[in-house]
Amino acid sequence: MATPFLHNAPASYSQWVRRMISRLRPPQSLLVGLFESSVPEPVELLSRMVGAGFGEEITSRYQSAFVGGNPYVTAALARDYEVDENAIVTTTGATGALSLVYRALMKPGERVLIENPGFDLFAILAETQGFGVDRFERVGPRFAVDPDRVEAALRPETRVIVVSNLHNPSGFELGEDELRALAALAERRDLTVIVDEVYLPYAGVDAAAAATKRISPRLISINSLTKIYGLSSLRCGWIIGDPEVMNPIRALSDEIEFSISKLSHAVAALVLEKPEAMRERTDAIIARARPIIESYHHIWQGEGLVDSVLPEHGCIVFPRLIGIEDTRAFSEWLAQRGGVVVAPGEYFGSPGHIRIGFGIEAARLDYGLQALTDGMTKFRDIESSRKHTAIGA
Repeated sequence: MATPFLHNAPASYSQWVRRMISRLRPPQSLLVGLFESSVPEPVELLSRMVGAGFGEEITSRYQSAFVGGNPYVTAALARDYEVDENAIVTTTGATGALSLVYRALMKPGERVLIENPGFDLFAILAETQGFGVDRFERVGPRFAVDPDRVEAALRPETRVIVVSNLHNPSGFELGEDELRALAALAERRDLTVIVDEVYLPYAGVDAAAAATKRISPRLISINSLTKIYGLSSLRCGWIIGDPEVMNPIRALSDEIEFSISKLSHAVAALVLEKPEAMRERTDAIIARARPIIESYHHIWQGEGLVDSVLPEHGCIVFPRLIGIEDTRAFSEWLAQRGGVVVAPGEYFGSPGHIRIGFGIEAARLDYGLQALTDGMTKFRDIESSRKHTAIGA
């Protein structure tokens, strides 16, 4: 079985995605990106919004973000989260937010404890800044957070714990009891818990950020416009926390953050002030997509192809494939075979799983999932045949 893509495997998920896209350009034109982890970019809505805000007159939201961020972005977030503006720091995306929190709250030689499976960038950002990284396992079919496992993985040098809600890559929601247990642990051990909430809005408009639940000032929330609206181009992220906890974060932001775009955050202000059209679009995409993924998931379970539970919310699912252990090899084989790309679990710390993003147009989703179904069956047969041949050799 030829798998030429596997030579010199990329070290990170982002590198892997870039390589896959570059190698699957036309004439292989049936590329379906089931690795995508948000809804598609809302080009038409964005065009209308930009046209209205930057037509004959430039919107008043076009303000400098150099001192304290765009004031209209901050005001809209304060309204939505029902917090004071001094509880908010705006950033260049959620990645910029996490990097800023690491640098503000940690010192050289200290360590961060990160969930597994999890988004590899959480660890990469810490390691590139010289911080040590440890991991704890999220367990069971719903990838729950067990506070005993978390505490057992702590070291004396641990200062920060990072979790995601909704969980990336599985899409499951972090329960209130889990958050309270993490907060109690953080208070007992003098830690901070960062909750990456870029997928939380998929749980509904009433889903409350960890930092606003009044559970503990030890909980800090991070979010952005990328996942819920597909607006990664705006690079608008933010941090929400107790004002006192936010002081060192704000101070560092004032000292080093010069990259927030005046233009993109002005557009972000327009989105945040009137998000209804964007929200309706996202909800419509997911409403059309969810019955499709549910149908295929039912088929996969019936045919013994996966061992998994579908999350209630979101646009991603993380099934374990039965009979396929090397999911990076499978993902690259599937891409070569039919131009359909799924994210291998190796890059999330769980070989044997794949992350599927289903927040795409219904016809493309159906095509991609059909190709994935055929591919799982075929690849498993190939792997089984190869193993029997090796045993008999």
